[in-house]
Amino acid sequence: MVQSGPFVHTAFVLLLLIPGTLAWGKEGHYATCKIAEGLFCEETATAVQALLPEYAEGDFASLCSWADEIKWHKRWSSPLHYVDTPDFRCNYEYCRDCHDTVGRKDRCVTGAIYNYSMQLLDYHQPFSEYADNLTEALLFLSHFIGDVHQPLHVGFLGDEGGNTIHLRWYRRKSNLHHVWDTMIIESAIKEFYASDLAIMIRAIQRNITDDWSSDISMWENCAANHTACPDPYASESVRLACKYAYKNATPGSTLNDDYFLSRLPIVERRLAQGGVRLAATLNRIFASQKLSAQA
Repeated sequence: MVQSGPFVHTAFVLLLLIPGTLAWGKEGHYATCKIAEGLFCEETATAVQALLPEYAEGDFASLCSWADEIKWHKRWSSPLHYVDTPDFRCNYEYCRDCHDTVGRKDRCVTGAIYNYSMQLLDYHQPFSEYADNLTEALLFLSHFIGDVHQPLHVGFLGDEGGNTIHLRWYRRKSNLHHVWDTMIIESAIKEFYASDLAIMIRAIQRNITDDWSSDISMWENCAANHTACPDPYASESVRLACKYAYKNATPGSTLNDDYFLSRLPIVERRLAQGGVRLAATLNRIFASQKLSAQA
């Protein structure tokens, strides 16, 4: 197992000192990574365990919110969690959209997925001095594949992916982005899964096996033998944002059962797709390296 180096350990200590950091999207990212874990090939499972810092105690999914938790320390990483698209066009284009607020290219969630997947291809190289970098690459990649499947992480520029659309989730004040990040999942866990995230994850895993099994090969597919394929995921997300997230969610409105019950299936399917695609991406990275080493 890789020893946790000074930065990774320091970042972990810092996040413990920041109140509320563990709440932002934790359940969704944990679910995505737990679903992925169940689909790892042997080489991937071994590599992931080797890259986890000791404090994780082998629990990969527990670190899948790490990239959110260190945004306050690594401020440069904040633009990597999302990509903004032109208002109301309901489409995504990498060259047009993937940049930060000052126009630096490739600084968005899809650019980050390409970057960190390429970094992990160095895993089988002599990497003792780069162990922390590869650990961070794994944690960033795993988180960002989850993010790009949340529809409002590919939302409109004008409302910052729903962050400036203030409304109520039942009686609670919130904003539309937070509803999709956290509140739909929290409400589902409470209402349908006995307040237990593990039960929700098992239900999604059963749907993957039973109801969505015919879709899995399509979800896993990466065109032209690429290692990572985030652009189609982003295109899916903005279309879903237009069709489901923004619809009937105007500033000052109250979202209740009609919105919740019709959007929950979308959220659960995106968690499933994120988990399947995270596993497929990591399997391509680590299994292909073993084949290359044996050639």
